[in-house]
Amino acid sequence: MLINSRRMALNPSLLRSSFELVTTREPNIVSRFYEIFFERYPQVKPLFKQGNAETQHKKLGAALGAVLEHLEDSQWLTEQLGAMGHRHDGYGVTDDMYPWVGECLIAAMQEAAGDEWTADMTVAWSDAYGAIVSLMTAREGKQATS
Repeated sequence: MLINSRRMALNPSLLRSSFELVTTREPNIVSRFYEIFFERYPQVKPLFKQGNAETQHKKLGAALGAVLEHLEDSQWLTEQLGAMGHRHDGYGVTDDMYPWVGECLIAAMQEAAGDEWTADMTVAWSDAYGAIVSLMTAREGKQATS
């Protein structure tokens, strides 16, 4: 994955296998993510008034799956995540909120995987999420916050 003109080493096989582990154990991982997210950061709830929760959960699940499918395709990631970041700007998402999402996503996955979750998985997901945020926020004068 190309981030800020340098290659960032991610671990696609560990990301994919850990996500498979998580979704096998907890098929509703996205719902659990949102429970944790809203519990820890209730101030974001107003950003989600536009659509229904089920639609939002499906969108996030599809986005995670698409990113995992395209981990080796820097062009796709740059284009798609840049566009996603632009849409999120329109929803009122601020750069300060991105770390909250990563924290809660990893917490939900760790909870679902239980004893099978490893420190390497945390590092892999932290690195990947940092790369995602960089691509979502690195456009037209915005700087990444991760």
